[in-house]
Amino acid sequence: MRFDRRLLTHFEWLLPLLVIAVSGLGILCVYSASHTPDVVGLPTSAARQLTWFGAGVVVMLLMVSFDYRRLDRRAYLIYVAVVVLLIAVELIGEVGGGSRRWLRVGPVSIQPSEFAKFSMVIVLAHYFSRTAPARLGPREMVFPLVLTLVPAALILVQPDLGSAVLLIAVSMTMMILGGVRLRWLALLASPLVAAAPILWTHLKEYQQKRILMFLDPAQDPLGAGYHIIQSKIAVGSGQLWGKGFLKGTQNHLNFLPEQHTDFIFSVFSEEWGFVGAATLMGLYLSVLIRGMLIASRSRDRFGLMCALGVSATIFWQVAVNVGMTTGLLPVVGITLPFFSYGGSSMLCLLAGVGLVMSVSTRRFTF
Repeated sequence: MRFDRRLLTHFEWLLPLLVIAVSGLGILCVYSASHTPDVVGLPTSAARQLTWFGAGVVVMLLMVSFDYRRLDRRAYLIYVAVVVLLIAVELIGEVGGGSRRWLRVGPVSIQPSEFAKFSMVIVLAHYFSRTAPARLGPREMVFPLVLTLVPAALILVQPDLGSAVLLIAVSMTMMILGGVRLRWLALLASPLVAAAPILWTHLKEYQQKRILMFLDPAQDPLGAGYHIIQSKIAVGSGQLWGKGFLKGTQNHLNFLPEQHTDFIFSVFSEEWGFVGAATLMGLYLSVLIRGMLIASRSRDRFGLMCALGVSATIFWQVAVNVGMTTGLLPVVGITLPFFSYGGSSMLCLLAGVGLVMSVSTRRFTF
């Protein structure tokens, strides 16, 4: 088989280096969040996160070596496979923390809702790459909306409100970037807005409390408002330079909930302070800018929409996670990309980065 040297010459280096920097800080923070002084050695959570990161890098490199245009032809197949996995979660999935979100595959558990984000980027990129923006009207929007609502509904019944909201946010962003006019989108979304009171009655009691406590956490400081109050204390107590690595009191005295997953940004802010948090946000911003730059240089519309979709996924996930840990948004259970503990999230996000790198590397091979 003939190897095209241009793939190596034009290999995208900056994006993976930025992602590796974020992931490295994340592994350090997972170590701190799960560290106990009387236990010698690497905590189990940190060891697993390191393993998943290594596996994710392999997946990322495989995606780079894979011509992303082949995904264009298999977009609906990937989408259907993920929908089947989401249905399987309802039938035979594992229950944890009151939710049925995981499938057991041999010795590991996978979370299909994470794969749903990746498949949604592929299938919407496929759809919008074949429809000229000037021809996008209300009739052309029905199909992508159905494509979005099917997995979102399956995720919502798990229940996983955060992932469902994120999936819809990414889809709406891709529709707008794909050329859909805002007034058509508002028109088609109006039935969902009208159905909001009905959707509210179908939320779990703890989900309703999370949203209500966002407005006023002091109403129940020892109950539903406890998480957000403790998180804000941790973020604020880091001040300018932070308390130091492994010295966060909110974390190590177990005041913070879900320290190594949803609220890991609070742990990081307490130990690394405003300077550390600003540096982390700068790294995420650099990842997003690089992703959009690669999108703008893409030689085809499918590559453009894939790069924009992956960038939108990272943007919304960072915005929602940081917003909920700092009290700016309701707590909906969204992890911080490349940072929070979780194998499925790490693998899917690094696969997405590999997809963007494939778009960048192959822009010279058309």
